[in-house]
Amino acid sequence: MESALPNLESGISFAAVPDRGMLLGLVGDERVVVARQGDDVFAVSAGCTHYHASLSDGTIVGDTIRCPMHHACFSLRTGAVLRSPAMDPIACWRVERTSGKLFVREKLAPTTSETRAPLPSAPHSIVIVGGGAAGFAAAATLRREGYENQLTLISADDSPPYDRPNLSKDYLAGTAPEDWMPLRAPEFNSKNRIDLVLNARVASLDAKSKRLKLDSGREFGFDSLLLATGAEPVRIPIPGATPDNVHYLRTFADCRAILVKSNHAKQVVILGASFIALEAAASLRTRGVSVHVVGKENVPMERVLGTQLGKFIQQLHESHGVVFRLGMTIEGIADRTVKLTDGTQLDADFVIAGVGVRPSTQLAENAGLATDRSVVVDEYLQTSASGIYAAGDIVQWPDPHTGTRIRVEHWVLAQRQAEVAARNMLGRREKFDAVPFFWSQHYDVTINYVGHAASWDAIKVDGDLAARDCAFRYQLGGRTLAVATIGRDRVNLKAELALESGGNP
Repeated sequence: MESALPNLESGISFAAVPDRGMLLGLVGDERVVVARQGDDVFAVSAGCTHYHASLSDGTIVGDTIRCPMHHACFSLRTGAVLRSPAMDPIACWRVERTSGKLFVREKLAPTTSETRAPLPSAPHSIVIVGGGAAGFAAAATLRREGYENQLTLISADDSPPYDRPNLSKDYLAGTAPEDWMPLRAPEFNSKNRIDLVLNARVASLDAKSKRLKLDSGREFGFDSLLLATGAEPVRIPIPGATPDNVHYLRTFADCRAILVKSNHAKQVVILGASFIALEAAASLRTRGVSVHVVGKENVPMERVLGTQLGKFIQQLHESHGVVFRLGMTIEGIADRTVKLTDGTQLDADFVIAGVGVRPSTQLAENAGLATDRSVVVDEYLQTSASGIYAAGDIVQWPDPHTGTRIRVEHWVLAQRQAEVAARNMLGRREKFDAVPFFWSQHYDVTINYVGHAASWDAIKVDGDLAARDCAFRYQLGGRTLAVATIGRDRVNLKAELALESGGNP
């Protein structure tokens, strides 16, 4: 209860806050975390600015604090956002130490001390191609870093940058209103002088002359360019499929179309048992729509999570009424009937196809950049062409944690790559070394996954999966490559820290 929290204005004992520990209290009606690092004591907002998780359940790393939910990172000294997915800073209060007691005083004015002036060689103009997680994060980072010159963000989407993960989660379920979806208020772009060009596709890119042309014929020159074109849904040819009876879930427009159809739907068939597909299944069940999941795999998400956790997710969905048709696919669609390869016929108001995505690399390929079913970049996220960087789903980078080149389709990772690429466009020469992280939500169960395990020879399980309190460690040759947790957010954070430092979680 709030009344049980200590009044931080009245003072607390210095010893009540352990070194590298935290204490949650109140300043007036506001929840505030007091954090200590040695003799330094800080007081900051208790809620993460991303999804408002309690930072007191997170972890202190030096003079920073990390959110337990989606691993955003903030400066304890200034409140500044240091790592995505959060975009707004947290508030700070002045702490006074007197005679062994700590008193939290007035709230401090927002500071921009994390902002650094760009180097003299900062580009005269920067163009970003792609209005998703990476593109927007890069634009916001450039302005936060002090970049003052021309900045253009070109997006093929018809909506300003939005919270894409929510399309298959709360927004589709009807528990998140539409005004939660934009990443920023409409005036953000004009206030920060970001020229946002929507409904625009780049037809060609000339890496040597540093110019690009849109389908409309409009041309842009640039000194530095970020390619953040993302990925497109894999579209499987299905006899009888039309845009009216088969939907994909990638854009805001896609989700709105599904919502319109689901308002009058009784039963939907979802093709694919991927994360997005099953999140959509959970959201439609929340709306009361009957769902059949059809997939070639025998266990959902087995390739990423393993058999045991994959079967748990399947059973979770079955307990909510989802029917699985695994080991098969759709043979054809006629009227409102879906025929499967085993001869089964299912009634369906419509089909959602969620069988994966492919990186949108054609622009880079046509421009002659180095590609390998993805855009190849160096440790600074620069492509084979000087001044052209890439981030997000299209990128294959040298990962220092696995010692191999990898490509990962994660929202948070895309943002973090874009932040590093943006700073490097300003001459920072910062190597990208973040550990991949993603989360997946199914009803009241959230899986947090940190690291990258393309394959493993052992999975070590700690805790009780049935009780939804466990950690799965994916190991190869005795080394932990990734950790998936349910109900153990702090364990996941500590695993991230261990992986960052080259340890074995």
